[in-house]
Amino acid sequence: KMGNTESNAYQNHVSRFLPEEQSDIDGVFDTLSGSSGSAGTKNGKSTKKTVTLAALQARQSAYTREPLPEQMTVRLYNGMRSIDLTGKSSGLSEQISKEQFVIFMSNLLKGNADEKISIIMRMISKTEGPVKGKQIQEFTEDLIMSVVHVLSYRKELKGWNLENTRDSASGVKALASQLLSELKLADATKPGSPQLMEVNFDQSVIEDWVYRVPQISVFLSVVIRQGLHVLHSLPDQTKDILNLVPGCKGIKGRGVVSLFDIPSIIYINSHLPAELQHKWQLLFSSRLHGESFSQLCGHIVNKGPCIVILKDLDGYIFGGFASHSWEVKPQFQGDNRCFLFSVLPSLAVYTYTGYNDHYMYLNHGQQTMPNGLGMGGQHGYFGLWIDSDYGKGHSKAKPRCTTYNSPQLSAKEDFTLDAMEVWAVGDLPESTGTKGKKSILDVDPEAQALLEMAGKSRQSEGLREPIEEDDDDD
Repeated sequence: KMGNTESNAYQNHVSRFLPEEQSDIDGVFDTLSGSSGSAGTKNGKSTKKTVTLAALQARQSAYTREPLPEQMTVRLYNGMRSIDLTGKSSGLSEQISKEQFVIFMSNLLKGNADEKISIIMRMISKTEGPVKGKQIQEFTEDLIMSVVHVLSYRKELKGWNLENTRDSASGVKALASQLLSELKLADATKPGSPQLMEVNFDQSVIEDWVYRVPQISVFLSVVIRQGLHVLHSLPDQTKDILNLVPGCKGIKGRGVVSLFDIPSIIYINSHLPAELQHKWQLLFSSRLHGESFSQLCGHIVNKGPCIVILKDLDGYIFGGFASHSWEVKPQFQGDNRCFLFSVLPSLAVYTYTGYNDHYMYLNHGQQTMPNGLGMGGQHGYFGLWIDSDYGKGHSKAKPRCTTYNSPQLSAKEDFTLDAMEVWAVGDLPESTGTKGKKSILDVDPEAQALLEMAGKSRQSEGLREPIEEDDDDD
């Protein structure tokens, strides 16, 4: 029997949910407890409804393809069981009560790091006490894999899919190790990767990590909402999930596989200015538009903020975010929101240092200045450089790029380009594709000459291709 203390605590948890959220949670619990066969007898004495692991698994396999991988279902179950209603901690029950279910939802969807932590500890390891780095790694990989899986299952990838992106398996591992690199020991040191696996981490260290790495909470929220299908259809109070994955335009039906994978899209998107996180649109792909520097310029000039991503012949994938429209001119451009990033072999973002303002550079057809696209560093020594003699590039950083503090991003300092994409992020600038407005081409004779070289007509129609709108998935 519940005493008054528990019922008060329970009421506090219930009151965090809006009435329609409460009834949604009740409905999910009823469905789960109904399928576990413990719905109670008809003779007026109903036994309390509970949920079992089998019921959670049955709910998953009732679908042809499970919304959540098996190991994540087990972790959620262990998290629910860990909620101690009595304060006696008298061994974990196999059955999950309504109170445990609601408190689990309340703590993970509405709670702070302190409220989430004991549940997360039990999701990482079934046993009490410190957990090893390897267990945290397995939990984090399961979590990211479940996010990709459930968003794909629920068709919530907004135009991205597992066919038009790179295989997510390596992306899951890369994002997990990026998030794990934030684990700090009690003395504030960060253990290196090989040592990390065997180090013991106690609850306070992991609580600090969950507090500092918001992705963990966001991913758990996605897995619960979309995996158990609870609170998913209601107007979302948690705005952080809204732009977790940006809408994708311009790739549909073109037979192109992006250099990005789903985990890297989620990670890079989270580093963009908030007003640009809702949409990415493919402007240029070397596989679609050919390997030509003037084609590249023609497709990316005057299109607003962009992400440039490339792959070298050694398979390294890296790029940069340009905060302003690219312009062909012999000066540096952009501002301190620009950054460089690496996707493979590791996932990381490198932001400005304040050392100089060499954020972005694009030049073509000049005798006196270097011709090419560059970000960070200086002429002849860029953090990221694509030569106008298309196909050659460099990433020089001994030991780090002055502008972004990035290491060498390519496998070799001077690299050969294998493939390249440019994505416009956020809404395209108004002037794109509108007649009657002056465009950069009318003002900038460089860009004008560039077009003639690219064989485009004076109207520059090719440069302002009508933007194809895919079916909006949002």
